[in-house]
Amino acid sequence: MTELLAPKASATATTPAATPKPPAAAASAESKRPPRQARTRPVRSEEYYDTKTAIFSALIDAIDLSQLAKMDVESAREEIRDIVNEIISLKNVVMSIAEQEELLDDICNDVLGYGPLEPLLARDDIADIMVNGADTVYIEVSGKIEQTNVHFRDNGQLLNICQRIVSQIGRRVDEASPICDARLPDGSRVNAIVPPLAIDGPALTIRKFKKDKLTLEQMVNFGTISPEGATILEIIGRVRCNVVISGGTGSGKTTLLNCLTRYIDEDERVITCEDAAELQLQQPHVVRLETRPPNLEGEGEVTMRDLVKNCLRMRPERIIVGEVRGPEAFDLLQAMNTGHDGSMGTLHANSPREALSRIEGMITMGGFNLPSRTIREMITSSVDVIVQAARLRDGSRRITHITEVIGTEGEVITLQDLFVFDIIGEDANGRIIGRHRSTGIARPAFWDRARYFNEENRLAAALDAAEVQDEDGNAFGG
Repeated sequence: MTELLAPKASATATTPAATPKPPAAAASAESKRPPRQARTRPVRSEEYYDTKTAIFSALIDAIDLSQLAKMDVESAREEIRDIVNEIISLKNVVMSIAEQEELLDDICNDVLGYGPLEPLLARDDIADIMVNGADTVYIEVSGKIEQTNVHFRDNGQLLNICQRIVSQIGRRVDEASPICDARLPDGSRVNAIVPPLAIDGPALTIRKFKKDKLTLEQMVNFGTISPEGATILEIIGRVRCNVVISGGTGSGKTTLLNCLTRYIDEDERVITCEDAAELQLQQPHVVRLETRPPNLEGEGEVTMRDLVKNCLRMRPERIIVGEVRGPEAFDLLQAMNTGHDGSMGTLHANSPREALSRIEGMITMGGFNLPSRTIREMITSSVDVIVQAARLRDGSRRITHITEVIGTEGEVITLQDLFVFDIIGEDANGRIIGRHRSTGIARPAFWDRARYFNEENRLAAALDAAEVQDEDGNAFGG
């Protein structure tokens, strides 16, 4: 421990500095999920925070942060605990063993991690963490939003944590640049917006990803899709169909995109373009690109369209856009239509038809002076399949449509549903009961592509099995 003791460091008690802590270990499983409301420690008193601030200041003055940065997280945590225990003894601080343990954990989390957020980040059953100022923190569990009793010392501590998160990827968030998208080391997506735009203090939103990556097989077990529907999705991924994944906020678009990318061959060169890198492809030949916001002078911005246009010069075999939200839709369609089969992207829309309308709208608003008919013909020649995801009113997530883009009749794009999800009702607990069913299309439009990849037999078997299940009335997702 002696090598960590040093003269006064330049850091202050409100801005601890150390190497960012890697993602916390996953909580066990849903069987160990704590009860619904407020599962964290009680709200701290002002006396507790005064004591913590004094001890924290003494720790920062005593510790050599440069030595601490060279240590692994567990060793650094043990060293900090030893020094804090010594400080408590020297200052004759009176507290119970339980209070002392909580204080040690809090200080370690402040120095090495993300402060009061650490217990929430450690839980694998949480999908979203929503911080609305220092005193209000909500989480989403099993599709339902609930309030916790986690809170920060003040908005200054919350702002410091926001700055620590975004600084890891070379970004900043402050009054001059009050909005920022970032990510945690585990890929979780982060959005921070601070005063003066956020009236009641910094607002921090974290979209967490499970430590164990979800697979189509697990989605079948959860009732998100039927086994036959999962087979269709696997074939769509394997035979290099151009796919658009559509859905609302929190419907599982990125998770589904990650599942589909599992079926990309390992010898294919894949380039991803994202605002905040969160896709987790397992293939060996992947190039990940990320947009960049402008600097304080308003220069240096790299947009999604810049990335998509540039990756066309990088000899890609598949292009994957994390989220299409602007004029890059035009470049993605161009890529899909010029030999980059198997490209994928997600966008926000509530139905397959609406997804196509949004693509057309994004191209139009991007300043492309093209007739509507031309844009629609470009869409039909580029997009093969739309997969619609939805979060239902009971919080469950379902794939509600697997829809083909067939062509145009006049100026109207023709769609053909292969699979749909029918809501039958709900059980006594308010959970949606429904089933995935085949629409009876025996030969999808991508049948010849499936034959080229020797997948036509599996495709036919999946469609036949789904029709048999419809006749039997078996329900999925109940």
